[in-house]
Amino acid sequence: MTGDQRKKMIILMINMFIAIGSFGIIIPILPAYLESIDEGGMAAGLMIAIFAGAQLVFSPVAGKWADDYGRRKMIIFGLIGLALSSFMFYAFDSIWWLYASRVIGGIGAALLIPAIFAYVADITTFDQRAKGNSFISAAMSFGIVVGPGIGGFLADFGLKFPFLISAVVAFFAVVFSIVLLKEPDRQVQPVAEMTPDHESMTKKMARSVKMPYFIPLVITLVMSFGLMAYESVLGLFVDDEFGASPQDIALMVTSTGIVSVIVQLFIVDRIVRRYGEGAVLNVFLAVAAFGFFLSLFAKNYMLFFGISLLIFLATSILRPVLNTLISKMAGDEQGFAMGMNNMYMSIGNVLGPACAGLLYDVNIIYPFILGLILLAATLLITVIWQKRAVKQNVLSS
Repeated sequence: MTGDQRKKMIILMINMFIAIGSFGIIIPILPAYLESIDEGGMAAGLMIAIFAGAQLVFSPVAGKWADDYGRRKMIIFGLIGLALSSFMFYAFDSIWWLYASRVIGGIGAALLIPAIFAYVADITTFDQRAKGNSFISAAMSFGIVVGPGIGGFLADFGLKFPFLISAVVAFFAVVFSIVLLKEPDRQVQPVAEMTPDHESMTKKMARSVKMPYFIPLVITLVMSFGLMAYESVLGLFVDDEFGASPQDIALMVTSTGIVSVIVQLFIVDRIVRRYGEGAVLNVFLAVAAFGFFLSLFAKNYMLFFGISLLIFLATSILRPVLNTLISKMAGDEQGFAMGMNNMYMSIGNVLGPACAGLLYDVNIIYPFILGLILLAATLLITVIWQKRAVKQNVLSS
């Protein structure tokens, strides 16, 4: 990449890190804080669901706005939403204000994330796309790792102090982006031709079914569903099954995050260049499914730890590969495609934990069986789709 490309990528990575980290910062302190205002588990679940739901609803229109009004504006507005969300969490103790803050945070994430991936598509060449998306995905993974750690550390200064720091940092990112981030050069097709105005989410979903990248969108949904379902019961499972301590759980979450960062920074681009998106997609869907299969037979914490690393390694490769594949197949509608990608991911983020929680109460192994079934079915669909796409010269390797 050129110096200008690297500068823009660094700004985008910082913004993505702040977006994901500001959400993760609440995870370790949320139970204690909710208890301090006489709220419990239902409120904690709704916090996550409301954020993901708002992100789900606004992602399609946010993608369109990124095409119509520019990537830079959506990134800045998204950061403003995240800063406001954190400040509201700091300023109010009413549960309804806290729910409202999660709505605003979800909208901010919906504006920010597809605009960042569309920006990457604008500033990279076709061959650089996988590397650029890997860098952004690595920033997401790093935010997942660092966010909860920062939240736990800052909680020593008061339960609400992490929210104030999150708001200040997000506000700094707003100023940082206004000053340094410029709108990328891109070829814009007439909006009337490519993106019908005033589409409802249902219509956008229906239109996405007709797009050449629909199957990658479905894979994104299933992967997010399985990964969030896995993550949502991970701590409960190792505690119930192996008697793991909070330190054991923290070590597992941190280790998987570190693996994700390393893989996305140093491995994804190389294997995609060598083998192509299609082959990498098939192999690591199979690896993820195999990981879920092995988890059914794990007899101790260390074995389950190793299996978790395998699953997160696979999904860490799949995420940027899917983003790259969708981007390459989207043509001039990068904003819409990335918006739909974010929306499908959000559907998985909402449904995965809900389904996993219900199944876990029936039998603690059922969430892993469900993940295995879905991934195996997705792999079969993907192979069939690729064979048809190759014949039609749609899939680029």
